[in-house]
Amino acid sequence: MFLSKKKLMVLALTAITGLSLLATGCGSEDSASSSSASSSAASGDIMKTIKDRGYIKVGSKVDVPLFGYKNPDSGELEGFEIDLAKAIAKKIFNDPSKIEFTPVVAKTRGPLLDSGELDTVIATYTINDERKKQYDFSMPYYTDPVGLLVKQSDNISSIKDLNGKTIAVPQGATTKKAVEDAAKAAGIEVKFAEFPTYPECKAALMSGRASAYAMDTSNLAGYIDDQTKILPDKFAPQEYGAATKKGNEALAKIINDTVKEMKDSGELDQLLVKWKLNK
Repeated sequence: MFLSKKKLMVLALTAITGLSLLATGCGSEDSASSSSASSSAASGDIMKTIKDRGYIKVGSKVDVPLFGYKNPDSGELEGFEIDLAKAIAKKIFNDPSKIEFTPVVAKTRGPLLDSGELDTVIATYTINDERKKQYDFSMPYYTDPVGLLVKQSDNISSIKDLNGKTIAVPQGATTKKAVEDAAKAAGIEVKFAEFPTYPECKAALMSGRASAYAMDTSNLAGYIDDQTKILPDKFAPQEYGAATKKGNEALAKIINDTVKEMKDSGELDQLLVKWKLNK
C-alpha cells in the first residue's frame, strides 16, 4: 500500500515518541542511583565547572545603594558587595572582572541558586537557622539591625506610634518576622504590605499606602531624603553572608577563605569605610 510522505512522517514520529516513552518508563533504581551519583559528582566538580566557564555567576542586588546598586549615570554596578564579589573572582581567577552579575531580589535569590543559574548569592542575604538548612553560608561579613523609615511629615517618633498602621516590607526577607516580634514587645499591633523590590517599598511609604518602610538600617540609609528619616528604634541584628548551594563545598570554602582573609588583613574594614558602612 502506498503511503504519502506526510503519513510516513507521522508514523516515524509516533515510533520515536513511543521509544522515548518506553525508555523513560523503564528507568530502574540503578538508573536513578546513577543519576543521583552523577549529580553528586557534578556538585563536587563545581570549581572545575566555574574555571572551565571562565567566570563566576553571582546574584547581587541592583537597588540597594552602598551594597549593590546600578549607578544610573554610569550604568555600572557598585557597592560593598560588588567589591566583595570581585575579590572572590580575583581569588579564583586572579582577575576581579571574571564575574557575571545577575540582579536578584529577596524573593528570587533562593530559587536562582537552587536552579544552578547562580554559583553564589551575595545580596544582603541574612544568615539564619532556617536558611542554613538549605544553603551554605560564608562567615558573616556585615551585621546590621532592622530599622524603620518614615516620612518627616507624619510625626512618627517611635515604633509605638505605628500601632494599627501598615508597614511596607520586601517579599521573602526576614524583615517581617523581625518587625512582628518588635511590635509584640512594644505592645502594639501592625499590618504589613509586601513588595518585590526596595524602591516599591519606598514608593508605598511616600504615596501613603504604608506608614513606614522596614528593612536593615544600612539598606534604608540609601533611601533617605529630605522628606524621610530613620527612627531611633533598632532591633533584630541581621548577619549577612554569601550563600552557595548545598554540596558545593569547594566553592563555599573559597568564598569563606576570601572573607576571612579580607577580615584578617583589614581589607574588609577598608571596604566598609569606602562605602560609609563602618560604625
